[in-house]
Amino acid sequence: MSRPADPLPLERARALPARYYAGEATLALEQEAVFRRSWQLVAHAGQLAEPGDHIVEHVAGVPVLVVRGQDGVLRAFPNVCRHRAGPLALCNGKGARALHCKYHGWTYTLEGQLRSAPEMQGAADFDVNDIRLPPLRVHAWQGLVFVAVDEDVPSFDAVYGGIAERIAPIDLAAMRFHRRDSYDIGCNWKVYVDNFLEGYHLPHVHPGLSKVLDYRAYDTELFPWHSLQHSPLRNSGDIYGDGDAFYYFVYPNVMLNIMPGRLQTNRILPLGADRCRVEFDYYYAQDDAALARIANDQAFSDEVQDEDIRICESVQQGLASGLYDAGRLCPKRESGVWHFHNLLRAAYGDA
Repeated sequence: MSRPADPLPLERARALPARYYAGEATLALEQEAVFRRSWQLVAHAGQLAEPGDHIVEHVAGVPVLVVRGQDGVLRAFPNVCRHRAGPLALCNGKGARALHCKYHGWTYTLEGQLRSAPEMQGAADFDVNDIRLPPLRVHAWQGLVFVAVDEDVPSFDAVYGGIAERIAPIDLAAMRFHRRDSYDIGCNWKVYVDNFLEGYHLPHVHPGLSKVLDYRAYDTELFPWHSLQHSPLRNSGDIYGDGDAFYYFVYPNVMLNIMPGRLQTNRILPLGADRCRVEFDYYYAQDDAALARIANDQAFSDEVQDEDIRICESVQQGLASGLYDAGRLCPKRESGVWHFHNLLRAAYGDA
């Protein structure tokens, strides 16, 4: 694949060419250059509250295990035994006292040290004390847990720094997980991200949402590794409450949709070159006003998501038609798309 052209200034910018939204070669490049080299959302704090609590995930094809140690420290490891690559856990769990390989029974402490290896007495120069699980980088922030599987990632503060301060006095850490909805969508993962990153389509795709966001005051702010779309809320007392809407995108595949008393995280996972999964996790403040809006909030979110799915699947068909290459971007409304595409161009180039 040829390297994408260097980015143009916003007023001259074009979208990524259609070829970057298709093909297994592009997806393989992105797994290595984008997903492995970024902080990935894997859990919420409630799943890892006590020693032995653990979750299993996959990050860019890497099986990952995150566990709370007996010392209270959060750790992440490849979910891969050092013996012959068996899994240390098959599912999320609570209160484990150790990590037991499901293949041959090798046992590790929650801190990653091999403790026992059945029937290995005949192996020359074999000492369990010499074997540890390799640590992965893990970070807890505002009640969410993130993992990086590659050393070549920016510091966590460089990526997420400033968000908590910007949305104050909203306190994400005080919100509690309520439920998850997952959608499998017939589009490349970047189509869904592109769609999230601009309000340009609001009047045409989301008539209901347009009534509660002030399109005239809708603006986008760009930061090194994330962008913010912001709008005052109006006529939304029974859905979102009174205040502001903050739509954060954090490169490469996390969205934080923040309203008064509510956080909705979106995690975008590629399932193939032309399919993705979007996981919606809902969190709510534990006050009467926020809890009273849950049903209306989720019904409204379902409506908006259905509209987004339909347009994203249609866009994927257009990209695959062979009759589209790379259109001009709207400087006023699509700076977030430009910012995302430039981060991708840099990642593709580095790879």
